Amino acid sequence: MQKIDTESTNLKKQIIKKEKQKKELVDYKWIFLITVLTFIISLCFSFLSEIIIKNVTLVIGIIIVLLFIFIGILFDMIGVAVASAQEKPFNSMSSRKVLAASKAVYLKKNADKVSSFCNDVIGDICGIISGSAGIFIATTISIKFNINILLINLLVTAIISAITIGGKAIFKSYAINKSEIILYNFAKALTLFSRKKENYGTKRK
Repeated sequence: MQKIDTESTNLKKQIIKKEKQKKELVDYKWIFLITVLTFIISLCFSFLSEIIIKNVTLVIGIIIVLLFIFIGILFDMIGVAVASAQEKPFNSMSSRKVLAASKAVYLKKNADKVSSFCNDVIGDICGIISGSAGIFIATTISIKFNINILLINLLVTAIISAITIGGKAIFKSYAINKSEIILYNFAKALTLFSRKKENYGTKRK
């Protein structure tokens, strides 16, 4: 009986310890930052889409919606690749002072945050904006071709959803199989961007 009580006490201690570790792992600063960042990016994207899409032709409007869908799919692929990639291939490259590899290691070490930003922030915002822009396109088609607004609205929404989900499914599989390549190319792009920024800052000085 005493043995069972001891085991029960030890189990409770382990559970309490794990709960404390979970609480410590919660990065409240990151949660606050990502919430604020989502609000700002969403506001900017929504503002731009509202201003642009209402002042362009139907064809350009469709291209803009497809562009937002593509951005959402692209960042979803990057998010999955960062989460799936192995860090080991980049460590040796990083030790040889390869900047893109060092950036890849940094991204991999922060995979949860990078994936959250790519999948949840950019991906979801693009999904919401492409959906709202799709409603405007549906209304324009309905007026222009005298088609029932409900029917065309349902059709446009279904097409946007199908392209988005189908595209994400295709590129998600590719992201898992080619995760290291995608991560490296993404890190390379970020490195080039940061270099240009540094050069621009140096020139201004």
